[in-house]
Amino acid sequence: MREGVSLVLTPSPSGEPVIAHWGAALGPLDPEQLAALGALHRPGVPHSALDRPRWSGVVPQVVRGFSGTPALEGVRPGATSGPVAPRLDDWSVADDDAGTLTLTGSDREAGWDVEVTLSLDEGGLLTARTRVTNSGAGPLQLVAVRTVLPVAPQATELLDLTGRWTRERHPQRHPWVQGTHVRESRHGRTGHDASLVMVAGVPGFGFGHGELWGVHTAWSGDHTTYAERTPEGECVLGSGELLGPGEVVLEPGESYTSPRVLGSYSVVGLDGMAARLHAALRAQSPRTRSVRPVVVNTWEAAYFDHDLDRLGALAEAAAEVGAERFVLDDGWFLGRRHDRAGLGDWQVDPEVWPKGLHPLIERVHALGMDFGLWVEPEMVNEDSELARAHPDWILRGRTALPEEWRFQQVLDLQVPEAYAHVRDGLTALLDDYDISYLKWDHNRDLVDVSHAGRPAVHGQTQALHRLLDELREAHPALEIESCASGGGRVDAEILARTDRIWPSDTIDALERQHLQTWTSMLVPPELIGSHIGGPVAHTTGRRHSLGYRGATALLFHLGIEWDLSRITPDDRAAVRDWVDLHKRVRPLVPTGRLVHADHPDPAVVVTGLVAEDAGEAWYVAATVAATATQHPAAVRLPGLAADATYRVTGETPRGRALHDDAHRADLATSWLESDGLVVPGAVLGSLGVRLPVLSPETAQVIRAVRVH
Repeated sequence: MREGVSLVLTPSPSGEPVIAHWGAALGPLDPEQLAALGALHRPGVPHSALDRPRWSGVVPQVVRGFSGTPALEGVRPGATSGPVAPRLDDWSVADDDAGTLTLTGSDREAGWDVEVTLSLDEGGLLTARTRVTNSGAGPLQLVAVRTVLPVAPQATELLDLTGRWTRERHPQRHPWVQGTHVRESRHGRTGHDASLVMVAGVPGFGFGHGELWGVHTAWSGDHTTYAERTPEGECVLGSGELLGPGEVVLEPGESYTSPRVLGSYSVVGLDGMAARLHAALRAQSPRTRSVRPVVVNTWEAAYFDHDLDRLGALAEAAAEVGAERFVLDDGWFLGRRHDRAGLGDWQVDPEVWPKGLHPLIERVHALGMDFGLWVEPEMVNEDSELARAHPDWILRGRTALPEEWRFQQVLDLQVPEAYAHVRDGLTALLDDYDISYLKWDHNRDLVDVSHAGRPAVHGQTQALHRLLDELREAHPALEIESCASGGGRVDAEILARTDRIWPSDTIDALERQHLQTWTSMLVPPELIGSHIGGPVAHTTGRRHSLGYRGATALLFHLGIEWDLSRITPDDRAAVRDWVDLHKRVRPLVPTGRLVHADHPDPAVVVTGLVAEDAGEAWYVAATVAATATQHPAAVRLPGLAADATYRVTGETPRGRALHDDAHRADLATSWLESDGLVVPGAVLGSLGVRLPVLSPETAQVIRAVRVH
């Protein structure tokens, strides 16, 4: 039992462990009580069924009558007899007294040894994974290895996420009826449409209310996540790697370990689920506990137009507004004047940078900023020195190359020489230049690819993880951002090796209000890059005020992607105001709890960061459309201590460049313009605060500080 969560296992008559309960804390149970719990939940024997009670064990098996999706599937190529599906017996359970159970079973006749580990961490997050060992005489071809977690039958509503490029992680909800709801990702990376979490809960659950169970598949390649209700009554959430035919074949004695499945139970809605996931990801990324530097990225400011004077002027403007990290994006390496050439040739282009990057880096450092660099190491352009020298290193599924995607192909990292080329090229850059940060991109899906006659995604994903591990070991202070056409590779396994994600290629503030909310169901705010772009969004053409753009980025890892050297002094001063405000907020970003208000009007989005002791909180209340009523309903401020008293103030910068003068009269009569009001936390959490009339796509920043 950990942090309000209990995981209870009982044995079935065959000896297979059964997860009898994963959910609300039940308190300590002695052996007699555990036996009683098992007896209370003993299944019956209906007509037209097996003649003995059918228990759904920790590994659902078709040979024991389970009618849903089996946890394990495999074949033995060339075998002419013997069982196909495993029937696991001889179970044993080991407890390490630190919250981890190891459950092992075997089928000697079929030649399967299976180990399931279940770990409940200090924050109440359940981590599960399955390991299969071939104990037979011949090769074992794995078809599927799925890890399955049961949930309570009162969870009759499902929520998962879908999306596309520049519209990642949008929610979809529907009743959970009998059958299987499956979400598969077949992109060779996590995918823009990946369901970051799959959630089953009581009807109507929200951010701050409702009992629910959520799972995340921690894998950066092809994967499956599903929810299943069987006619017999099982309710399960399952997931695993999506294996291609023949992709994983185990020789005798060899093993395969599935991706981790992270299971988060909450009795207080989606924010409670996310809080457990955030705690776990924060524990595996200790460097992000420090203050996160404000970033200026050159992409939407300069694109491929690299010039020392121009970029130097941008760096000076970046320092003027308070930036602390300057990231040079695409366009710095051999032949890279556009996106059709150069990928794979990771040397600084002497035509553009005759003295290398040293002059720019020295200028950036002299301005008090550290330096970052964009790379896309897994990709190659056909128009590159690398492709001309080593066409056999390009990942393909047949003689002809796959169709181009953004004018590029994939480098086969399972070829040792190709892997060494990438590793050594990156290491040379990091050794030669004082680079603190790599923005690591991945701008295409893996389509029509294989390696050594087998599907390639499993091995390619493993090679990527190994490459990141080697670079981090060689350069322990290096920070890495995971960017994959924006949000195409967002998962807990990539976040174990990187320091933030770029959640989307769109920095349209309206789109970001939605996608940052749902990205944060897994990813804590300090690992989510959020930039203030120019007045007109690059991807959508929408125009937003600087106030709206600044407020949208405020509570995350803030950056700027705008040519600051070519804007007015007033605009630069206004940007500085937002950077200064963020620096007041950011001590809470890597430690605070991210919360969202359940507002009755979907046009109003409320996001907050609350200190661990609830002594301080910051909120952004934004509109994403016209409100349903002239005077929107009051905005509740979740997460505060009900028995404390707070001073509540409006903190939105009011500079000339930030504000629409048409709303001045309304604001002048609002409490937001006062020195603050002292209000009980119970009032702020239940009744909330009334905001002035909000036009579409405006935002207000609110601070609450405990006074006693």
